[in-house]
Amino acid sequence: MRNLSNSERLAVTRRHFLRQAGISVGSMGLTSLLTRDGLAAPKSDSLAPREPHFAPRAKRIIFLLMAGAPSQLDLFDYKPELTKYNGKPVPEHLIEGQRFAFLKGVPKLLGPVFKFQQHGQSGTWMSELLPHTASIADELTFVHSMTTEQFNHSPAQLMMFTGSQRPGRPSMGAWFTYGLGSESSDLPGFVALKSGRPDRCGSACMGTGFLPTVYQGVPFRSGGDPVLYLSNPEGVDDSVRRGSLDAIRELNTMKLRNQGDPEIETRIASYEMAYRMQTSVPELMDISGEPEHIHKLYGTEPGKKSFANNCLLARRLIERGVRYVQLSHGEWDHHGGVRTSLNHQLPARCKEVDQATAALIKDLKQRGMLDDTIVVWGGEFGRTPMLQAKPNDPLLGRDHHRTFTMWFAGGGFKRGHHFGATDDLGYNPVENKVSVHDMQATLLHQMGMDHKRLTFKFQGRDYRLTDVHGEVLRDLIG
Repeated sequence: MRNLSNSERLAVTRRHFLRQAGISVGSMGLTSLLTRDGLAAPKSDSLAPREPHFAPRAKRIIFLLMAGAPSQLDLFDYKPELTKYNGKPVPEHLIEGQRFAFLKGVPKLLGPVFKFQQHGQSGTWMSELLPHTASIADELTFVHSMTTEQFNHSPAQLMMFTGSQRPGRPSMGAWFTYGLGSESSDLPGFVALKSGRPDRCGSACMGTGFLPTVYQGVPFRSGGDPVLYLSNPEGVDDSVRRGSLDAIRELNTMKLRNQGDPEIETRIASYEMAYRMQTSVPELMDISGEPEHIHKLYGTEPGKKSFANNCLLARRLIERGVRYVQLSHGEWDHHGGVRTSLNHQLPARCKEVDQATAALIKDLKQRGMLDDTIVVWGGEFGRTPMLQAKPNDPLLGRDHHRTFTMWFAGGGFKRGHHFGATDDLGYNPVENKVSVHDMQATLLHQMGMDHKRLTFKFQGRDYRLTDVHGEVLRDLIG
């Protein structure tokens, strides 16, 4: 290389250099895979912290998706009238012209399967299945009138996280990091954690769509290697890795000077992020060093894959500057049957998430982080007040439904507050109907962004998370 002219140096390809250096292309698999999949979010101007549109109430979000859609009627939306009419045919005028995923004919009503009690100074009605969540009732803001037009899992999850039922739009976490950047130099701005049965949406719910891939969600695994291909290949120690990256940086820098392509600068930064993540990610994922009282609070078991471990990881991630953490826990799709019944499976799902959910809120509060962190809990849609089961089947179930309940905590949301209401059977909203776009607009507002101004031009028009809809729900915020 020393005897080559500048033009000759520029003509040397990366592949030729690596062959001459005796380093295989495969040994660089980590950085190339991270870049291709959006996993090595570069700490460049793209992810540098940016000023919001106005003073924010929150700096970060943890979104807890109960994938499969839990039954609001058996957890949060108490309907004593539904108990009164249990087993009777649903009034036909309610379902006239309505489509369902599986229900046919005129089904019978199904009252709450589990007992409800009031909790806290707010008098919040909550199912016996969530005793730990009941203990934080006065920290939560409930919206009982959430609605969506999508009542199948994949399009509903897409709507929840991208604002559209069709694939190809940026996810909510991508929009937040695009608008605000990241406060971490060693971790991505948007991290996704999963437990239980996989959700239906997959990578589309953490993708960037037409936004630059630097804003894509990075899937972290709570078992095995936390990020695939993060470790050095066999026979490559840290000094070799560092030397290889330095050489490639020099080649990329020469190419950047010659061509001025900003994507080359992004590639340089992505290699450096991948290198830093080799140190930052293992330290982050090792929860064994947390105090014993924290493990007891969450119910964590270090080394195992669980919702509890992921909740603790979510707290550790935002402590280190990650902007948006998306945590999904699957298998809430309870239609009735051996694998999906309400009376058999709903208690199991609640037991898996109840303690850790409450622990996350309590832990954030005791650390002084709840005031500027938003925690969201909910599924992609709701469940019908009608029974879905075969005749004389003891395994109770409910079909998909457009109306549901979500709750929010921290980040300027009113504490111990209830918003919206459904009718006596829990079928239709009758007060303060809330759309998914309204929810998205409100989250953006609390993070200091005007949802109408956070846009990206693609194929000749400006796009936004809320499309052409959405209103900020000011009655939810203090």
